Amino acid sequence: MTADGTVRAKQQHKFRQINRYLEFIDDVLPDLPPEGPLSIVDCGCGKSGLTFALHHHLTVNHGREVRAVGLDRESQVIDRCRNLSRRLELSGLTFLQGDIADYQPAGRVDMVVSLHACDTATDAALAQAVRWEADVILAVPCCQHEVAPQLTANALAGLLRFGLLKERFAADITDALRANLLEAVGYKSQIVEFIELEHTPKNLLIRAVKRRLRNHRPAACPHEVDRTIRTTQTNGGHHHVALERALGDRLPSMNG
Repeated sequence: MTADGTVRAKQQHKFRQINRYLEFIDDVLPDLPPEGPLSIVDCGCGKSGLTFALHHHLTVNHGREVRAVGLDRESQVIDRCRNLSRRLELSGLTFLQGDIADYQPAGRVDMVVSLHACDTATDAALAQAVRWEADVILAVPCCQHEVAPQLTANALAGLLRFGLLKERFAADITDALRANLLEAVGYKSQIVEFIELEHTPKNLLIRAVKRRLRNHRPAACPHEVDRTIRTTQTNGGHHHVALERALGDRLPSMNG
């Protein structure tokens, strides 16, 4: 912001993104523990605009105690976030430098958020959330490079010959598989519009809430989704994403 508190023009898109994300936080509050501190992990936090806004929203607007951890591989941004947190004298915020896959929380994790974690970093965040048995997962994927090289079907040559369309098609397949993998391990998942395309091309959000009943039947398993897109491969093989590999034996019926 400027000195008088006006959001700078070049930051308006980020301001809208963060406020839209906080609306999703409000939507899932009923699915989080109603009492006690909320434990939140922000995977790939970057400069942590979301982390600080989330902390403020929950502590000031909702009166909740928050224990939030921001994770990022870049030491410089983590140092910046730590300094800012100290300047603002905020409690309950911790910033750690390192890989998402290596972090082990001291206790339970209620919610995992991930905003524009690049490529398979989104899968790492989703996998960790599942391992930690987080009640809520909110993830806005960024670039995705795994599935595109697998798209080879002659029947779709007219689409796949255009790099931009192939990239978008592969991204949609990737997010469909991610959402259904979360369904298969006990979450009710949705894919919703994050924010208008005019503000960011990465405008889909995966929202997953842990089901309370262990004997639930997912709406569709990843194999069923995979069968609907088999035509994108000449060899009829299985589409793989990093999340499936990371979940390992949690998906025994999908191995092989």
